[in-house]
Formats: sequence, structure tokens, C-alpha cells
Amino acid sequence: MLRSDSSVLEQVPAHCGSTIMDAAASPSAPLHPFWPRDLLIPSYVANDRSMSEILVFLFSVSGLLLLVTWLVTGSSGQLGTWRRLAVCWFAVCGFIHGVIEGWFSLYYDVIPGDQSFLSQLWKEYSKGDSRYVIADNFTICMETITAWFWGPFSLWTVFAFLNNKPYRFVLQLIISLGQLYGAVLYFFTEHRDSYVHSEYGHPVYFWFYFVFMNALWVVIPLLLIVDAWRQMSTAQTFADRTHKAKRK
Repeated sequence: MLRSDSSVLEQVPAHCGSTIMDAAASPSAPLHPFWPRDLLIPSYVANDRSMSEILVFLFSVSGLLLLVTWLVTGSSGQLGTWRRLAVCWFAVCGFIHGVIEGWFSLYYDVIPGDQSFLSQLWKEYSKGDSRYVIADNFTICMETITAWFWGPFSLWTVFAFLNNKPYRFVLQLIISLGQLYGAVLYFFTEHRDSYVHSEYGHPVYFWFYFVFMNALWVVIPLLLIVDAWRQMSTAQTFADRTHKAKRK
């Protein structure tokens, strides 16, 4: 169990007040909000930013990227509504993978005690999956690959569609397969652990943070994989017909 002596209590902001004193009075009470409740996180420092501040930042930046990308993709008039939405998705992926998940891949070992904004974002998210504050091997490996491969590749895909590059659907297929594979492993590994890293059934921490926010990387990549398959199959069919016509 976590120690409840003064060296630990000094790390906790004063505004936690009576809650911390109550926890200190009970040796069995953990000084963190994560699950399972007996996790040992001696370096943990409570966030001094609220849930609303963190979520407003995340969705505001994502929304701004969506808006800007939507306007940029509409300026040429070459892309339809569905394609513009797909490009917007990759723009947001570039931000989330490259910046937010990139931060985790670099600072996962100090996040529990760090008060930088992105570290606090990860501590907030960890209420839905505590693997992010215990330096879980699978999570570190998955997020590192996601950050340093799918982040830059997502931005490359945005560029490819804006400039009508012939390899754009190849990039879409590669990234979407990688995202889908990572998301399936993410859910499946936690399923095998019996969902012990979250308060199972909690409307925000389990259903919104853990399930909904990650299910997006199952549903949307699946749709984009089907789309890329159809586009590339159509192109190959046309190439085969052209090749046959030339041989006659």
C-alpha cells in the first residue's frame, strides 16, 4: 500500500484538504484515484486542473483542426463531402497521435508526478485506464509506434489528398490498418485483464474515456479500410482492362 506519511502528503495540493486528511487517517486508503485501488504509485501528484479544463482543451483543439481542414479541403472543390471528412479525420489523428500520444511516449515515466498540462491530461484519462500511469509495457510500445509512425503518416495523408497524389489511398489503407490493429489489441489485452484498470461501468471513466474514445479508432478505420479497398480495386480493374486493350 501507499505510505500516508508527510513526504507523500506534501506532494498533494492544499485544495484537496479534508479528503486527503481522511485518506491519511486510513492506512488502507490509496492516495490516488486509479484502479485497481491497491496500485502503488508513490510519485503521484493530484492534478490542479479540472476535468472540464482538460476536456475543453482537447475538444477545442480537435474541433479547430476539423474546421480549418474542412475549409481548406473545400477551397479546391475537388473533394466530395465524404472525402473531406476523411481528410479531417487524418488531420485530427496527426494532432492526437503526434502531440498527445507523442508526449506519453516521451514522458510516460514521469507523468504520475508531473504537472505539465499534457501530463495532467494523461492522468485524467488514466482514471479510465490506469495502465498509463504505471508504465505498462504494452501501452508504452503501442503508443510509441502510434505516435512516431501513424502521427506523421496521418499528416502525410492529408498532404496526399490535398495534392491528389496517386499513393493517397495506399497511405489511407496502411494507417487505418495500423490504427485498427492497435485498437483491437488495446481492448483485447484489457479484456483479458478483466477490465481491472478502470472503475468498470462508470459512465465517464469507463464508458466515455475507455470505451467510446477508443472505439472511434475501430469504427472509423474500418470504414476507411473498406473505402481504400474499393478505390484501389477499381483502379486495378481499370489498369487490367487498359493492359488487355493494349495487348489486342
